[in-house]
Amino acid sequence: MAKQRVPRASQSPVVVTVGERFPLTIKKLGVEGQGIGYFKHKVCFVSGALPGEVIVAEVTAVHERYLTAKIHRLKQASSARVTPKDVVAGIAGGFELEHLAYPAQLKFKRQMVLDSLAKFKPRGYRHYQVRPTLPSPQEYGYRNKAQFQVRQVDGHVVAGLYQAHSHTVVDLAECAVQMPLTMQVVRALVAMIEELQIPPYEESNHSGIIKTLAVRETTTGEVQVTLITNTPKLLKKHQLLTRIKAELPAVKSVMQNINPGDTPLVWGEETRLLAGESYVTESLMGLDFRLSARSFLQLNPLQTEVLYEQAAQALELAPTDTLVDAYAGIGTIGLSLAARVKQVLGMETIPAAVADANANAELNGITNAHYECGPAEVLLPQWRAAGQTFDALVVDPPRTGLDQALIDTILAEKPAKFVYVSCNMASLARNLARLTPTYRVDYIQPVDMLPQTPRCEAVVKLSLAQTD
Repeated sequence: MAKQRVPRASQSPVVVTVGERFPLTIKKLGVEGQGIGYFKHKVCFVSGALPGEVIVAEVTAVHERYLTAKIHRLKQASSARVTPKDVVAGIAGGFELEHLAYPAQLKFKRQMVLDSLAKFKPRGYRHYQVRPTLPSPQEYGYRNKAQFQVRQVDGHVVAGLYQAHSHTVVDLAECAVQMPLTMQVVRALVAMIEELQIPPYEESNHSGIIKTLAVRETTTGEVQVTLITNTPKLLKKHQLLTRIKAELPAVKSVMQNINPGDTPLVWGEETRLLAGESYVTESLMGLDFRLSARSFLQLNPLQTEVLYEQAAQALELAPTDTLVDAYAGIGTIGLSLAARVKQVLGMETIPAAVADANANAELNGITNAHYECGPAEVLLPQWRAAGQTFDALVVDPPRTGLDQALIDTILAEKPAKFVYVSCNMASLARNLARLTPTYRVDYIQPVDMLPQTPRCEAVVKLSLAQTD
């Protein structure tokens, strides 16, 4: 008769409860800027804690594989800890690293690249040259766009950002990372909405009118206001527009975007012109770009020029090159490089962005750039079949990274010069695992586009690998 297997005695799992407190040493920062420590071999994420700090942590949530906690008491502070300028730092999102000295922020962003490479292990990653992060010319006052939720709290209209992990809007009377004029316009609009008694959106029953204020400022001094509304009808529209014209002379464009009901999306499909022009003009790399309400543009205009110049240097363009600008948006990268190449061919899946890109080419007298609507993985083979050759490729995808079909197309087309501009180090490293060994990574240059946050951009120079 076979012997029955007797299970080995094991220790009972550690029971941790919400509200429990314990000493904790913070080892490193996570990708969202939260401190990471280990309590009885369990990962503990602590908002606002910094590496090297010793704290008394108070548990706020218990999950199967990790804990979240807050700082109950700071026993030993990091030498890199500073006092945030924004009083809402640590409460609302968008200021996750404002308590960390700027040189330490730059080191953290480079480390994020290294950590992502170690996780996804693209070929030869241990030997990649990851350069020091390029600092932003401005640590504060750089954001050219404010996109604030509008609600009513205690009888008053408020506009700001959501409290972390909630739908509670934190009123922002000031915001040090925003360009000053964006905040002046937001606060003036809040006062107008309250005085005219235009009802803000109410999430509990999906009533009210104004959901969100989007205010964009350009370096040329123009401002665009977009009122994102729950209903097509904007109550007291004439009175509001009259006051905007009289009190906010910098506002050159007033738009309405209609986004009804309960939806996680900020923007709806329909956008209307209410007053002024349908666009504002931004100056970048010596060119003018017309920005419609939903046009994507980097939030840090001075650092955007640094980012694009890094891309140009990595591409090593020649006057005879044909450059493909994938995920082109309104054409900012491709058009800024058009004078250095024979021609630019770009693509984007959003029709309005394609129209903006071609209009911006015409606005600047650029005749050697053309943009089409469609995914790169479809258009590239079509262009090749039509006899078109490509020398260089620049991609600037969303946070999800390159489409897998596009990666297959790149590996088939094999452009000799290839630069990947990334805003997400994890998706970048995951894509590099697919792109190597066909391509080798010459270097990665992190660029800090968003000081006081854990967000980072990187420019990756890739070259075709030598084959046996």
